[in-house]
Amino acid sequence: MTSTQRIKVLIVDDHPLMRVGIAAIIDGRPGMTTVAQASTGEEAIEMYGRHLPDITLMDLRLPQMSGVETIRSIRRMHPQARFVVLTTYEGDEDIHQALEAGAQGYIIKGMPYESLIQALERVHAGGRFLPLPVKRALASRTPDSELSHRERQVLKLLATGNSNKQIGELLGITEATVKCHVSTILMRLNAVDRTQAVVSALQRGLVHF
Repeated sequence: MTSTQRIKVLIVDDHPLMRVGIAAIIDGRPGMTTVAQASTGEEAIEMYGRHLPDITLMDLRLPQMSGVETIRSIRRMHPQARFVVLTTYEGDEDIHQALEAGAQGYIIKGMPYESLIQALERVHAGGRFLPLPVKRALASRTPDSELSHRERQVLKLLATGNSNKQIGELLGITEATVKCHVSTILMRLNAVDRTQAVVSALQRGLVHF
């Protein structure tokens, strides 16, 4: 197989050792090659435009611009772009957001390296790759748990220990409006109090620290 026939992969991860390890696995396969590496979303956008890889292997946890935001940005400029997410995030909301942004594969760090190879081959062939644990997490997501942008902002500030008054001041809204948002958040997350809502949000990937 010539180099032009190989699956060209862009690796995006903010950990150098992780990138090196992934590249070693990919470059050890006769039908694949690493064409570039990036440690941030901004670098990924630049590298994608320069190398036009067949598949971008994307971590979701990146400094500043998230992996989901990076996928959206690249697909706005290159609608044909294909992505496989490789991340530690296992929450149903993480998976939903990544797939909605345009990812065709989703695998968890810690899975056998064969899963990585299978994902790249499947997505390159035009398919999707969602291992059973990912499918199960996604299936657990209920449609009525969707939060608005403002509710996500309130939830994130709740998770960092802010009171309703503090949240209102930070977001420029009234305390009464904050209380309404909190009530909606509790209902959508099926939580009895703020603490349970935060725990659920962390487990599902609605909030990250």
